[in-house]
Amino acid sequence: MDRRQLAEFLRSRRARVTPADVGLPTGTRRRTPGLRREEVARLAGISVDYYARMEQGRGPRPSRQVLSALARALRLFDAERAHLYHLVGEVPAPPTGPSRDVPAGVLHLLDRLDDTPAYVIDAKYELLAWNPMAAALMGEPPPHQRNLIWNLFAGEHSEMALADPEASRFAYECVAELRAAAAQYPDDAGIQDLIRRLRAASPEFVRRWEELQVCVRKGSTTKHLKHPVIGELTLECEVLDIAGHGQRLVIYSAAPGSASAEALKLLSVVGTQWASEAVS
Repeated sequence: MDRRQLAEFLRSRRARVTPADVGLPTGTRRRTPGLRREEVARLAGISVDYYARMEQGRGPRPSRQVLSALARALRLFDAERAHLYHLVGEVPAPPTGPSRDVPAGVLHLLDRLDDTPAYVIDAKYELLAWNPMAAALMGEPPPHQRNLIWNLFAGEHSEMALADPEASRFAYECVAELRAAAAQYPDDAGIQDLIRRLRAASPEFVRRWEELQVCVRKGSTTKHLKHPVIGELTLECEVLDIAGHGQRLVIYSAAPGSASAEALKLLSVVGTQWASEAVS
């Protein structure tokens, strides 16, 4: 166990996390950046004295349970989490599941993409965040309809959607990637519950699931969409991994000067007044 490096690592990561990141009030007279020691201890469920001694390089060797709690409290990326375990001489435990906390920098990026539809999904295709252009393009998703795989196989228009060849190819990718996610996060209750519900609700999902396909989604694909206001669009769909979070940023763009690019400009003017109408 390297107590000196562990202490330095904990202090540096504590300084990086703001109270707002973990739902705590900022308050006044906060003299140092990031969280206070007592806030980290409370979030991790350990005593302030125990945590303070670790930061001072004189604490006992923390258990795996404490390491896991600290990783959650300090919002560590997967690589940082593994490093924390290594500093204590432990083999890192596998991640229990994809994070639902979208990094602040990614949320800022979504806000800046004011003319480009973009959203964030996790490993099971759950929508976590989106910008107004994504809502204007695809509709504002209600709380109970934010899983793209569920909507594709068990949604109101699933039978019609799967008849489209492009949607059918996307469905195969979704199923294969869900299988990969289930293997990567075997203890994630959300992934297991989604698979169980899909198997009960969709024979088409069962058929594809039993083919045992596993794939890595391509970084760029072409999508053809029909919007109720601006009509048909041909868009490039870029999928970017958000390192250490089990999440992906999905961005739709159009070739400069194309009819679809002009349609997106119109959509940015029309705005989200049409967001309640889903794309067919």
